[in-house]
Amino acid sequence: MVLRWFLLYAAVEIAAVVVLASTVGLGWTLLLVLATFVAGIALAGSQVKRQIRLFRGGGTAPQVALTDGALIATGTALVVIPGIVTTGLGLLLLLPPTRAAARPLVALLAAKRVPLIVTGRRGYVDGEVDGEVDGEVVDVVDVEPPALPR
Repeated sequence: MVLRWFLLYAAVEIAAVVVLASTVGLGWTLLLVLATFVAGIALAGSQVKRQIRLFRGGGTAPQVALTDGALIATGTALVVIPGIVTTGLGLLLLLPPTRAAARPLVALLAAKRVPLIVTGRRGYVDGEVDGEVDGEVVDVVDVEPPALPR
């Protein structure tokens, strides 16, 4: 499955470079790739500093800070991964208005994954974990602690 995703990524990036290079030329394409990488790294640094400042100042709700942090980390990773398309997507995730638009989607995806992360299973059935739960019952008998000498 990972190989399929990598092949799809490589095909999309190569197609984007070929189309851009045939349109504006190879030199301008390489310059654009380098410029978007540098701009992405600078924007990622400024957004990380901004998030830390907002978090320390208590300016945002914890849920917003968590999703924005995840989106900034994802955007930074996409900027660092070589390619025009991934760098463009990373730049979009680093911009505050785009993050605000993506925040509900990230929250929805995270809410769907929580039962799987917490229980290791796909979900709950009637308030109980579906499937079997391994364990053993231990009978505990409470006794009085021994008295200390006076």
